[in-house]
Amino acid sequence: MKKFNFRKVLDGLTASSPGGSSGGGSSSGGGIGAGSGSVHPGGTAGAAGTPRDEIQEILSSDYFQICKTVRHGFPYLPTALAFDPVQKILAVGTRTGGIRILGRPGVDCYCQHESGAAVLQLQFLINEGALVSASSDDTLHLWNLRQKRPAILHSLKFNRERITYCHLPFQSKWLYVGTERGNTHIVNIESFILSGYVIMWNKAIELSTKTHPGPVVHLSDSPRDEGKLLIGYENGTVVLWDLRSKRADLRVYYDEAIHSVDWHHEGKQFMCSHSDGSLTLWNLKSPSRPFQITIPHGKIQRDGKKPESCKPILKVEYKTCKSSEPFIIFSGGLSYDKACRRPSLTIMHGKAITVLEMDHPIVDFLTLCETPYPNEFQEPYAVVVLLEKDLIVVDLTQSNFPIFENPYPIDIHESPVTCTEYFADCPPDLIPVLYSVGAKHKKQGYSNKEWPISGGAWNLGTQTYPEIIITGHADGSIKFWDASAITLQMLYKLKTSKVFEKQKLGEGKPTAEIVEEDPFAIQMMYWCPESRIFCVAGVSAYVIVYRFSKHEVNTEIVSLEVRLQYDIEDIITPEPEIIPPFPDGSSQLPSLKSLSGSTNTVACEGMMKDSIPCLSVKTRPVRMPPGYQPELVIQLVWVDGEPPQQITSLAVNSAYGLVAFGNCNGLAVVDFMQKTVLLSMGTIDLYGSSDPYQRQPRSPRKNKQFTTDNFCMRGLSNFYPDLTKRIRTSYQSLTELTDSPVSLELERCKSPTSGKDHVNGHCTSPTSQTCSSGKRLSSTDVTKSNRRGPGRPPFRKAQSAACMEISLPVTTEVGYISRRAMLQQLHGVSTFSHDERHYATYTWMDKENRENTFSRSRSSSVSSIDKESKEAITALYFMETFSRKNDSAVSPCLWVGTGLGMVLIISLNLPATEELRQTEPVMVSPSGTVLTLKGAVLTFSCLDCMGALIHPPYEVWRDPNSIDDSEKTRKRKLVMYSPSSSQDMGDHQFAVICSEKQAKVFSLPSQTCLYVHNITETSFLLRADVVTLCNSICLACFCANGHIMTMSLPSLRPMLDVNYLPVTDMRIARTFCFTNEGQALYLSSPTEIQRLTYSQEMCDNLQDMLGDLFTAVETPEAQNRGFLKGLFGGSGQTFDREELFGEASAGKASRSLAQHIPGSGGIEGMKGAAGGVIGDLARARLALDERGQRLGELDEKTATMMASAEAFSKHAHELMLKYKDKKWYQF
Repeated sequence: MKKFNFRKVLDGLTASSPGGSSGGGSSSGGGIGAGSGSVHPGGTAGAAGTPRDEIQEILSSDYFQICKTVRHGFPYLPTALAFDPVQKILAVGTRTGGIRILGRPGVDCYCQHESGAAVLQLQFLINEGALVSASSDDTLHLWNLRQKRPAILHSLKFNRERITYCHLPFQSKWLYVGTERGNTHIVNIESFILSGYVIMWNKAIELSTKTHPGPVVHLSDSPRDEGKLLIGYENGTVVLWDLRSKRADLRVYYDEAIHSVDWHHEGKQFMCSHSDGSLTLWNLKSPSRPFQITIPHGKIQRDGKKPESCKPILKVEYKTCKSSEPFIIFSGGLSYDKACRRPSLTIMHGKAITVLEMDHPIVDFLTLCETPYPNEFQEPYAVVVLLEKDLIVVDLTQSNFPIFENPYPIDIHESPVTCTEYFADCPPDLIPVLYSVGAKHKKQGYSNKEWPISGGAWNLGTQTYPEIIITGHADGSIKFWDASAITLQMLYKLKTSKVFEKQKLGEGKPTAEIVEEDPFAIQMMYWCPESRIFCVAGVSAYVIVYRFSKHEVNTEIVSLEVRLQYDIEDIITPEPEIIPPFPDGSSQLPSLKSLSGSTNTVACEGMMKDSIPCLSVKTRPVRMPPGYQPELVIQLVWVDGEPPQQITSLAVNSAYGLVAFGNCNGLAVVDFMQKTVLLSMGTIDLYGSSDPYQRQPRSPRKNKQFTTDNFCMRGLSNFYPDLTKRIRTSYQSLTELTDSPVSLELERCKSPTSGKDHVNGHCTSPTSQTCSSGKRLSSTDVTKSNRRGPGRPPFRKAQSAACMEISLPVTTEVGYISRRAMLQQLHGVSTFSHDERHYATYTWMDKENRENTFSRSRSSSVSSIDKESKEAITALYFMETFSRKNDSAVSPCLWVGTGLGMVLIISLNLPATEELRQTEPVMVSPSGTVLTLKGAVLTFSCLDCMGALIHPPYEVWRDPNSIDDSEKTRKRKLVMYSPSSSQDMGDHQFAVICSEKQAKVFSLPSQTCLYVHNITETSFLLRADVVTLCNSICLACFCANGHIMTMSLPSLRPMLDVNYLPVTDMRIARTFCFTNEGQALYLSSPTEIQRLTYSQEMCDNLQDMLGDLFTAVETPEAQNRGFLKGLFGGSGQTFDREELFGEASAGKASRSLAQHIPGSGGIEGMKGAAGGVIGDLARARLALDERGQRLGELDEKTATMMASAEAFSKHAHELMLKYKDKKWYQF
């Protein structure tokens, strides 16, 4: 436990300005700064010099360890499917080499092939706790499932042949492997060594055949005789191979290519599906021609000709029932004339044909049957259908074939995820409340039977604190998920689009939308769990404030419109705007308008858009169901033909009743209780005379005045003291961030034809600098527009938050990632490109191909000088703190961080009483305080004098629509601060500020920088959060080069630095977030959420929290075939595969054919082996128990039979005595 004495620390501080140099914490070289937390050499002791006891920092490096916990969602790009009918677990393979194993809810495991090769096929060793996977790199892997995290025990790499099909007979240790050359090899599962027994293609087909039969597409042993192997070749040839005599028993030929084959359970017939949409049924007694040919979806020709061909039937399954007709289930096979018809699964049962249309293409399907034995009546009860983006299970036991309600969270991607938030250890009453309002919207019509994939075992574990994940989506929906105990369950879905009118196509009216598709996409979310206030920012430059209510209400939606446009003339359109004169001639006032009602009035289609929002809010009363109900909609409006910039930061505070948001133009503060705009000004205007960059407009400022309903703000110069000293700022971070050696002029001149790089809608090119407005800039104009004013730094980074709109590819090399492009993406810009027209159509392969290309959905014409002068608002934080230097008491404040690393504090003057709060205006004024960091500001936090986290004030939740009068009239209950320590806040605080380059801890109110830690020099942070862990706090950071770091607070001492995950695409950067108790998550693919922990304690307890994939279940006994069936139903001789395929009889396979690779499980493999032994013991014990139980039952039956025999003997003796002396004629 390290202790820091602030008196000793502060004694060494020198009297220099707070914005001094970065101190000794600077790092040199590598990706992650080597600097450690150090005392900043600037600033005076001030208030911080008062006597303070030592602050004990509990956390150390021993408390931290990185570990993946669980993956949720639908397996991305699925390719293969397998099911264990005894263990009742399902496995799904993917194109990226992943395997997801699913059982009962809570049993969900993800494992990954190191090679990343696509999974071709999966085969369970039924009831053995093992799985065989075949990959596209021609490697077989044996996975041990008798451990909570599966590991590879063996691998076998084929060198000369490509694997096309595998088959593992039930209760066999010999795996049949078909190849592209048409050969069939046999692998011993136990040793994973190739047998010398090979079925060569030229021996399987007739010698007279001149053509190659093609790859092996099917392998299966005969249900009637395990010594017969059915081999299907692609060209339509099927061979029944006698394994004992090593020759073909029979061969069948068909003109159409074969896609799949399935046996009748008696082993006398088999069915094939073909490329012309036909099904052929073959009888082993007459192999010369098909016993039956059907084209289920083909039109019957009138002239008696063969029905017309259809699309290929990719797979068929032929399952028999004891009490009804067999099921024939197949995918594909639809008629070609129905091009728009959706993918379908056809179920033929007797004469009934049912076509189940699917929303997505079918990847694979499996029929679940009651028995694992292939030679018994199969009795199918369900069909698992794996689609490209969904997994459904159809109930076959009901005539209407309903689907089962899926208990897994596989609909995360129902609409593409655009942002995420994660809350651990939240109030315990939230989950049941959210579930209660969400349960009312559940769909009906599901099967009433239990989910059939019910294998494995899972318990709650020791970690039981509530966790909630919130996902924002491209269609404007928001989903709340219960994430407690490493599970995920849908709680509640909120549709934000219901606030707006639907845009009707073809109206002929001019549209004000700045995005053409997904105009409701969620960009940012802010949630206060204690007050249940929820706030979202959308891609169309709007903010919605929601309150939670348990009661339905019909009411109108209140909306506000805000002008927030940076006020510098556009060099491309230099004509001055016609502005009506205002009484006040103040020249430096920002523009502010508070508009209520709609101003969507445009005279004609070609006229300049002004004062109109991007979307139209519903004006009629709207029914609001229980749950989150909109309190206020705030929309940014077009200004002089310029669309509003998208929102880059968002914060809300229920105690103050305020919401703040910013973009690259400026900041707006809105009172959502009084429904008024309090502040709306450009970022530069927030500085006043203390702007360290001395930005000069290129043309005279427009004289604009802003008003509100209740007060008129004074000139900003009154809010700022005259600063004689310039704040020293390190421009190193502004000049060292060249994304490429190209000059600034050339960087803004990227060709629209080659790279399609659009900057604010400009298609600028070094060869053709045509702007979107049709005007052309000469090279001299470009040079002039890029000159810097006196004292202005080179703004290579100024627009990093959101202003520069560049579409750049991101490679796996972190060094090539455009820092600017990534930052603009992170700070609220759209994830979809307006210019490339691919917002959320999300054609999956196309979307993934473009996933690494990012640009903003803007089409405005903003000049180079305008873009260069803008400074985005990147972070906002409401807090009770000291707003000015040497303040004696805390007061409500809004901390504002910008893309240039500047921190501004806005003072909030709230009315004294609750009654006045409803009527009197809130005064918002910049305090004049300016702090500096390197890089765009990411996060703020505040600590009390003992180093404990101070939570922002909040209002205790109350139902605004409660039917209880006392609830309605109850006064607002405010919790103004809640430090985790029991002591008072005292006269001293610590402000923790983290930017993309460094972290600083300031002492308040003296504003002395106590600690600086330069986190990285060559990369930049994507996410930083102050989180609680083990009753203490730390700063957790995620860097663009993949490092996850934690630092102690307040000393900023590094405790963890692990190279975890290179940021190869923007999805990870956009969705990565930390939360309390050492947890984090990110979107690992468009359909999956990956959770991880950086807590050593949780890593230690993870094994107890994960589900067991394998449980001890006895294999069902085979049915008695009966004497006659045993005599006439099949081969009388037993089939010994060991004798036939073993090394003694078959010899060794060629070493060059395949290479055995031992498993890399290591300790996991040892644990798995131990788990396997334990499993064997458990199964042996279970078998003994069952054997004893059966013996006991046998004893009881024997005793009963003996008693019955004795009774029979007694009655017979009595009867004999009765009639022994009588003659025959006396009867």
